[in-house]
Amino acid sequence: MENIIRNMTPQDKDIVLEMMRVFYASPAVLSNGSDEIFLNDIENCVNDSPYLEGYIMENSDEPQGYAMVAKSFSTEFGKPCIWIEDLYLKEEYRGAGLGKQLLDFITQKYPNCIFRLEAEAENERAVRLYKKCGFSVLPYLEMKK
Repeated sequence: MENIIRNMTPQDKDIVLEMMRVFYASPAVLSNGSDEIFLNDIENCVNDSPYLEGYIMENSDEPQGYAMVAKSFSTEFGKPCIWIEDLYLKEEYRGAGLGKQLLDFITQKYPNCIFRLEAEAENERAVRLYKKCGFSVLPYLEMKK
């Protein structure tokens, strides 16, 4: 069966919300988030937000995972920046090349962009995947307010 990647739709709300709850409760993410934040993220993915897009990976209508990307511009690198905010695969679909397929899809969709993402150092499996796909560690501290 072929895996497909498609745009997130309003009908995906419940399954994406379920996957976000699992993802944000895992050691892969430092913050726990909240249903209010998750629902706002999903809403922005499925409406005309110029900043956020959502994707579903599925096989025969069985959702396998999701990704969310945010768009900005990097003055540091002098080009558009695509932040891979969320990349989640259900446990039973990990290790089969689907993460690479999602990353390839995103990087091919946005040529001539810089791609950024965050990973917890303890999430060794994800870090290995990101390095395999050409990502490198930036040697500085990121801050927020």
